[in-house]
Amino acid sequence: AALTLLCGSAAAVVVWKWLSKRQIQKKMEEAQRTRDEGAKKMAKAVQQFREQVPHDQTDAILSLPLLELTGRLREGCLSPKTVLYTYLEKALAVTQQTNCVRHFIPECEEQLQEIQQQKEKGLLYGIPISIKDHISHKGHLVTCGLVHCLGAPVQEDSVLVKVLKKQGAIPFAMTNVPQSLFNYDCSNPIFGQTLNPLNHQKSPGGSSGGEGALIAGGGSILGIGSDIGGSIRLPSSFCGLCGLKPTAERLSVWHTRLLNVDVGSHPNPVPCALGPMARDVDSLALCMKALLCEEMFWLDPTVPPIPFNEGVYSSSTPLRVGYYDTDGYFPLPPCMRRAVQETKGALQAAGHQLVPFSPPRIHYVMNELFLKTFFADGGRAWLDMFTGDIVDPNLKPQVNSCKIPRLGKKLLALILKPLVKFKNVTTLSPCRSVKEMWNHHHQIEVYRSEFITRWRALQLDVVLCPVLGPAFTTGYPGKLLTAISSTMLYNVLNFPAGVVPVSTVTEADEEELKLYQGCCDDPWDRTLKEAVAGAVGMPVAVQCVALPWQEELCLRLMKEVETLS
Repeated sequence: AALTLLCGSAAAVVVWKWLSKRQIQKKMEEAQRTRDEGAKKMAKAVQQFREQVPHDQTDAILSLPLLELTGRLREGCLSPKTVLYTYLEKALAVTQQTNCVRHFIPECEEQLQEIQQQKEKGLLYGIPISIKDHISHKGHLVTCGLVHCLGAPVQEDSVLVKVLKKQGAIPFAMTNVPQSLFNYDCSNPIFGQTLNPLNHQKSPGGSSGGEGALIAGGGSILGIGSDIGGSIRLPSSFCGLCGLKPTAERLSVWHTRLLNVDVGSHPNPVPCALGPMARDVDSLALCMKALLCEEMFWLDPTVPPIPFNEGVYSSSTPLRVGYYDTDGYFPLPPCMRRAVQETKGALQAAGHQLVPFSPPRIHYVMNELFLKTFFADGGRAWLDMFTGDIVDPNLKPQVNSCKIPRLGKKLLALILKPLVKFKNVTTLSPCRSVKEMWNHHHQIEVYRSEFITRWRALQLDVVLCPVLGPAFTTGYPGKLLTAISSTMLYNVLNFPAGVVPVSTVTEADEEELKLYQGCCDDPWDRTLKEAVAGAVGMPVAVQCVALPWQEELCLRLMKEVETLS
């Protein structure tokens, strides 16, 4: 009888697991069908428009920089309808190649009518804009690439979307993201892998990877991403775009979802920042100018009411620029260090003062401050998100390392310590008490103070430094979470930081890569070498940084770098 009961229980478990998987599969298929139907409807609308308006202006419209396009729309030389359908047509082609759009926004046609009735033309009048998956748009899902988020659509636009609409922009697409957003590749089990439009073997980066791919492919002129460890800057580096991570509180994050909670209601010592991504620095500046308006300050009173300072951005006063080409934690490929050195030389020749700068204690920041913020509970909250879900293959290394019991992690840390200099999440120990967590928050404040003191002692205006790149081959980012030290540092500090492409990978860079040994030629260094190989012709970028609330100064350095390169 006991054996029969045991067999019956085992059979019931098998059936229950099969039914659960089937349920997940059905939800995923439904989401994919909805996306495909939406794309077909949009393609039909574009076709109907094309029957009335020929293609003769398409290339001219797509090649216009944002500042010129806004000018022509405001003057009435171009109609918002022509511009919207031109970008929709291009976005359909780009997503067919790269799988970057998660869902088109059919309400863009309503917004088109709405802006034509506005009394005043906003700064982004008639500009089609793309937004990252987890930024709320009324009537649409916020999925974060997770099956359990495929429930009810959101009931309200996020503050940022409301402000963009008020400024005359037309949100037309929501872009793909990695599952849970905690990866700098761009794939999830529901909507699949997004590819880099410049090379389909390569990743577009993440977690704002759909944005990176769509803009780099020419299917969007301006996008909004988010950044909590490099998620705007890494796709910008991988795809050859300009991207800005502002000070986290400079732009509203209300009604933006992260780890299945509203970002605005979730205090975090390393906060999430929303910011623009585009083809040039002037576009980022215009977007910031449009967003930093009375409407945003009224809708979200927690945002400091600081309008965009055009004087700082437009200034030609020589800058005092700190620089470094390695942080000493995860040595970057030779081409990324070359980019910093060449940019340093160009800035110096243009009359700016360049001062060597060395960020303090990066090993401590990476292992103790950044990773411990996200895995303060040993990764349990993050793992809970995958309950009743399928884990994306690219996330399995991180998921599996979080599942190791605490004692196992301690033993692994002892074994790995002399070999790999702590380049693995496996070695993390969680905060064991509330007191320890408060102390962790305090240590972040202490580090910020130490960093600012060093910056002030050198009387720096801004800092020039490297960013991770060139683009990784798909599947590799999940194996190298801790390679993001170059971007992650400025999330811990909550400094504005932006990325500008300055060069491309040469045959000489590829040859030099063969000699790369990284920090100690350990498995992580060898994996990085594999990840970036075969990137000749791919973009090479640098990172520009300013002190908190100095976005305009950060953009000023970015513009200077862009002009000189």
